[in-house]
Amino acid sequence: MDVTMNWMGKMSFEGMGESGVVQKIDADTSVGGENGAPRPMELLAMGLAGCTGMDVISILQKKQQPVVGFQVNLRAERAEEHPKVFTQAVIEYLVIGRGVNEAALLRSIELSAERYCPAQAMLGKAFPMRLIYKILDEESKVVLREGEYVQKSK
Repeated sequence: MDVTMNWMGKMSFEGMGESGVVQKIDADTSVGGENGAPRPMELLAMGLAGCTGMDVISILQKKQQPVVGFQVNLRAERAEEHPKVFTQAVIEYLVIGRGVNEAALLRSIELSAERYCPAQAMLGKAFPMRLIYKILDEESKVVLREGEYVQKSK
């Protein structure tokens, strides 16, 4: 994979990868940025959440699950000292539908975690991740089922 980052002044950069889509990054004003775009570590977290999210929703669709809403929330803790790496994360999958099968969701999370998501496979070697899920009713938004997937490989 090839990526090019061009400095745009202060702490702002514009980058482009093989997709051809331009992505900006910036820093907080306290460190010389203009707060005009995501920070690099935010993009790493978004990449991880997006990668596993794409896997899980794709697998749920193939399993013909009645999903009408889907969200992935990621909370990553960071070290206090530089380089302030991620030290642990919780990935929460929120699935909204009527009659979504819990076993199908668990299998989808498992396949993403253990087989398909390269971001999760790579970053999982650097810090532990806890994978939790909630299935919510389409109309009432009441949590019908919740639990945790415990990764097999480590």
